[in-house]
Amino acid sequence: MKIYQLYRQQQLSLNIEQAWAFFSSPYYLNQITPDFFNVDITSPVPDDIYAGLMISYRMKAVFGIPMEWLSEVSHCEKPKRFIYQQRVGPFKFWSHEVVLTQNNAGILLEDIVFYTMPFAWLGQLLHAMLIGKKLKLIFDSRHDYLQAKWGIDLAQNVK
Repeated sequence: MKIYQLYRQQQLSLNIEQAWAFFSSPYYLNQITPDFFNVDITSPVPDDIYAGLMISYRMKAVFGIPMEWLSEVSHCEKPKRFIYQQRVGPFKFWSHEVVLTQNNAGILLEDIVFYTMPFAWLGQLLHAMLIGKKLKLIFDSRHDYLQAKWGIDLAQNVK
């Protein structure tokens, strides 16, 4: 079984409370993902997430085919980090950790994703041909949206 990892970090001009309010809410997913992803939250979600919270979604990530996804917030350390893991969905395993670290420029956002594909060699082939590229596009889109909204040009801060 091949384990894939995605890692992204980005400096944003938000304070920790603003960042937590935005990133811990699934209601902003459609703003930070490409249009083809089209996330529809199908369960009630409280204002504050907590460890053990289950959230169900319907999305159209591949070829416009609707798929169900159930995630659990497995760890939650407000306002610093949370991890959600897929319980039902397209991957054999999926874990996405969001880490928010306050610093002098605002916050450093880190996304740490581990996942495995189902269907053994066929899943690896699908990953190589399609899924890996789709995930890169989703996280590139997220980066671009966040950069336009709250991004900091670190090159300008170097003296």
